[in-house]
Amino acid sequence: MNEEKDKDRYEKATFAGGCFWCMVSPFEEQPGIIAVESGYMGGHIEQPSYEQVKAGNSGHYEVVQITFDPKLFSYQKLLSLYWPQIDPTDPDGQFADRGPQYRTAIFYHTAEQKRLAQASKEDIAASGRFKKPIVTQIKEAAPFYRAEDYHQQFHKKKPAEYKQDRAQSGRDEFIKENWR
Repeated sequence: MNEEKDKDRYEKATFAGGCFWCMVSPFEEQPGIIAVESGYMGGHIEQPSYEQVKAGNSGHYEVVQITFDPKLFSYQKLLSLYWPQIDPTDPDGQFADRGPQYRTAIFYHTAEQKRLAQASKEDIAASGRFKKPIVTQIKEAAPFYRAEDYHQQFHKKKPAEYKQDRAQSGRDEFIKENWR
């Protein structure tokens, strides 16, 4: 197959789920996932730095942007992987990471993604799994700013630091208690 021609059928999906380090590995090794990049979306500063985003006043979310082949891995399957990574009822961040930059959101790139994201959110709300309202926002995709290189594939570059940070966050306990 012609690699350039294949690129024409790839799509993007962008998810905010708190610390972007924890949002890469659930997606990266699925069939049809071409790339998973950590970055920033939704703020008012062009080309923000990690320090600007982490300070919490740039308006950006920490996100992962996934390039995928929809013929091999559907957007709906991406959504079904996204929800169990987060606490969709927390309006102030995720787990130990607090602040607007760590809120949850699904950034849609097409009208069909918006429709599917809204339907999946409604399904989670109707499931009765959570007593509090589902506050994960569904927003139109904005410019994506790739995070600095040291954030890319952080779980592979610094596995001990990643594991310690994740263990201290409370994410895994929440997932086990609420999603399994």
